[in-house]
Amino acid sequence: MNLVESNQAKNNSLISEAASERTQYPYVTGTSVIGIKYKDGILMAADMAGSYGSTLRYKSVERLKPVGKHSLVGGSGEISDFQEILRYLDELILYDNMWDDGNSLGPKEVHSYLTRVMYNRRNKFDPLWNSLILGGVKKGQKYLGMVSMIGVHFEDDHVATGFGNHLARPILRAEWHKDMSFEDGVKLLEKCMRVLLYRDRSAINKFQIAKITEEGTTIYPPYALKTSWNLAAFQNPTAGAEGSW
Repeated sequence: MNLVESNQAKNNSLISEAASERTQYPYVTGTSVIGIKYKDGILMAADMAGSYGSTLRYKSVERLKPVGKHSLVGGSGEISDFQEILRYLDELILYDNMWDDGNSLGPKEVHSYLTRVMYNRRNKFDPLWNSLILGGVKKGQKYLGMVSMIGVHFEDDHVATGFGNHLARPILRAEWHKDMSFEDGVKLLEKCMRVLLYRDRSAINKFQIAKITEEGTTIYPPYALKTSWNLAAFQNPTAGAEGSW
């Protein structure tokens, strides 16, 4: 083998290694998404931060998106992977519409599809670094479920991703009820988002709320919550902590 062939073989080897790289660590990420059922459909909330490591780099990232006629998806985790998932869903809905058979995919079918996508990528050791919430209404039936980056999935009356699993779910368990009005549902989501804003360093005070009912999907413009940082726990947060100054 001469020098040229040797260099070419080395380059081919480098290209092959690059082509098989896996996402080892997410770069730009979004934090918690919260979803609840209410009297007429599904409500979701998510802030608009895109964090580059611990830096709040982007502050207008939309993480709630409609899927077809009957579904709404919210994603936390790696933003570029969430964009890839949205591309998959666009192709799924387009393919379903091409049948032109008068039927359309409902939230249960879309959620099932997402569980297969996430589990498939996990088995390839190339996961999509997201946790997803999928909700919707079809033929009067409300559906709300979530799926993790390794394909763990379930459905419930209220779900959350990220820190919301630890900080918002206890509030939802205590205060959610199935006959909530839209106004009460929004107040409950705002309470959860306020707690997350206080306790999650990746959260910002700019978020969106979305609803989906039989009539369709509405994603409301972003807004901020009224907050108070004069609470006693914020005055000296390390008071009594061992080893603190």
